[in-house]
Amino acid sequence: MAFVPTMGNLHEGHLSLMRLARQHGDPVVTSIFVNRLQFGPNEDFDKYPRTMPADIDKLQSENVYVLFAPTERDLYPEPQEYTIRPPGDLGDILEGEFRPGFFEGVCTVVMKLFCCVNPRVAVFGKKDYQQLMIVRRLAKQFALTTDIIAAETVRQDDGLALSSRNMYLSAADRAEAPRLYAVLSDIKRRWANGERDIAGIEQHARETLINAGWKPDYVSIRRQADLRAPGTNAGVEDTAESLPGSASGDHGLVVLAAAKLGQTRLIDNLEF
Repeated sequence: MAFVPTMGNLHEGHLSLMRLARQHGDPVVTSIFVNRLQFGPNEDFDKYPRTMPADIDKLQSENVYVLFAPTERDLYPEPQEYTIRPPGDLGDILEGEFRPGFFEGVCTVVMKLFCCVNPRVAVFGKKDYQQLMIVRRLAKQFALTTDIIAAETVRQDDGLALSSRNMYLSAADRAEAPRLYAVLSDIKRRWANGERDIAGIEQHARETLINAGWKPDYVSIRRQADLRAPGTNAGVEDTAESLPGSASGDHGLVVLAAAKLGQTRLIDNLEF
């Protein structure tokens, strides 16, 4: 059995995960559950788009015929006092710094969903790069029988990564939104041309976004293997196993970014 956990409002990015899942197992099971535990007090839990009838139509068009859609009472019949918190050096940086408790909520619901579904493989997208790495380590450290498969980010023709939150963008913001990926691509180009002033490259990227009306939380170049800054001492697990195709040490890098455009917070990343 192959599993694709989602929070619904399905788009082509989600459907691509299901197609990849089908290559690794049968049946493909999808879950739709908007997980309150991973939303902060001032985040968009209440207004997060819930589009179950349209989601079911999309699942049927992809021949995904098993949907697990628990209610909050189903999944959390009593207050969830036991939670799973990832180590701080991975869970409290980048997204974890700006969304305290987010990854604790993610790890807790993922473990609970895995216990309910008991899949042989589960597919997570690289768009949520840090989340994917954390879930992969979660599965390893708890000796789960579920293998975590990484799926490449799906983009619009103009480079914007597909996301359920894109529907929040106004027409003007939607026209501006591809700049985030363009900034990441510029960093990749600069690195390929031999630039190595990491702080300067990151600062230039943030200023580019700010000058275009964005409010960046971070633009950060990290190692693919452990999300530490290039040149720092290796962590406990300085291996290339975190994501397929990644390189250990400073040989494989990834630039991760999060920034607010209007009222919408977008995240993206690019490996190089």
